[in-house]
Amino acid sequence: MASLKQFRLPDVGEGLTEAEIVHWHVKVGDAVTQNQTIVDIETAKALVELPSPFAGVVSELLIPEGTTVDVGTPIIIIDVAAAAVPGDGVAPAAEGGAPVPERSLPAVAAVSEMSPERTANLVGYGPRADSAVRRRQRQVPAATSSRPTPSWPSVAASVAMPSIAVTDPSVAGDGADDGNVVSVLAKPPIRKLARDLGIDVQLLHGTGPDGTITRSDVEAAADSSRQAAPTRPLPRGGEERIPIRGVRKATAQAMVNSVLTVPHVTEFTTIDVTRSMRAVTRLRELPEFADVKVTPLLLVAKAILLGLERYPMVNSTWDEPNGEIVVKHYVNLGIAAATPRGLVVPNIKNAEALSLPQLARSINALALTAREGRTSVADMQRGSFTITNVGVFGVDTGTPIINPGEAAILAFGAIREQPWVHRGKVKPRSVTTLALSFDHRIVDGELGSRFLRDVAMFLEDPASSLLARL
Repeated sequence: MASLKQFRLPDVGEGLTEAEIVHWHVKVGDAVTQNQTIVDIETAKALVELPSPFAGVVSELLIPEGTTVDVGTPIIIIDVAAAAVPGDGVAPAAEGGAPVPERSLPAVAAVSEMSPERTANLVGYGPRADSAVRRRQRQVPAATSSRPTPSWPSVAASVAMPSIAVTDPSVAGDGADDGNVVSVLAKPPIRKLARDLGIDVQLLHGTGPDGTITRSDVEAAADSSRQAAPTRPLPRGGEERIPIRGVRKATAQAMVNSVLTVPHVTEFTTIDVTRSMRAVTRLRELPEFADVKVTPLLLVAKAILLGLERYPMVNSTWDEPNGEIVVKHYVNLGIAAATPRGLVVPNIKNAEALSLPQLARSINALALTAREGRTSVADMQRGSFTITNVGVFGVDTGTPIINPGEAAILAFGAIREQPWVHRGKVKPRSVTTLALSFDHRIVDGELGSRFLRDVAMFLEDPASSLLARL
């Protein structure tokens, strides 16, 4: 029947080959409009909301949540005729409930209407303008459970799809079952965190806007659960198997390829950053930084930008197929961020053109977006230099692996008060260690040492370094 359309999983990034179905926003029998968000997927780089290319009624959900499928795999069937003629292709509703699609389906037209221009609009994750539509109450038969389980077709595994519908006490009023249900509002990364911690989001009361469940809500529930549980020793023996997929799989592949193809060299320097710490304190008092969090990472980022301006070869790429070194006259500064999905490295585009307050705001926004799981594919593309701040974990330093497509990465270690010889006397000073890994095909030892020394000199005395450039 020509009215039944398959929506195939599109490539929402550059050359991505697979994605995980994280959460369906629709169920069998739901009416959908064109461009309405129907599913959240997780690629190797980002969480993405997929809109429907068709208007109609959902006939089949072909892939259950938690399943990873290849690009081009049919994931949903939509009856487009039902959009124009209500009831066409669906069975009558039972007891006033939602229409139930006929189970005997003819051959389905294999259609994918995702043009390159449309695919580009899918990149990223965030609230959509039509999100309020998904929050509206839906009527279900009063005799049915508020947690329906769809029937999966024969092409998919027989797995019960968890529902997000729960009875809202504020709607039920005196407790009478009038069939009104609303959706639990929680973003996919929050749902994943809840699953990892063994928390049922349907039992939580959200403290975010419009009752949205936040990370704090999930973590508080997990803490309460741990406190309530009796103390017992951890089980011994046995094994646990964790699927390798999503961000962790992509990161592992990229790091292995980097180590195997790039000749890494790592150099270290330990420096006195007491003056940098004083500068951070002064910056926090300035009106330009009143609404932004200022940390030592800001000065490290500025030091790197000034160093790359002086040594542009450190900001380049080894282009093996074309036999060229591509020197970039812009800096897309990557900041490695640990998230519930794994390590991601979003970057600040054209960071060299930003003022110090603008750079601080960009770092803050980047970190917030990463923590909330909203980092888009575009945010992680075309990086040119990366900072990994291992100091936030209390680690002194490390030997970082170069991000693919870049020539160097700097590890910024913990800042500790240590005895230090200052002006001929041993005094307590704020000390940290920097580690620079670089691609020895592009950056030789002298260039790497000079760049690292420039970064260190700035951090040892940021005020004098900035004045010297005026």
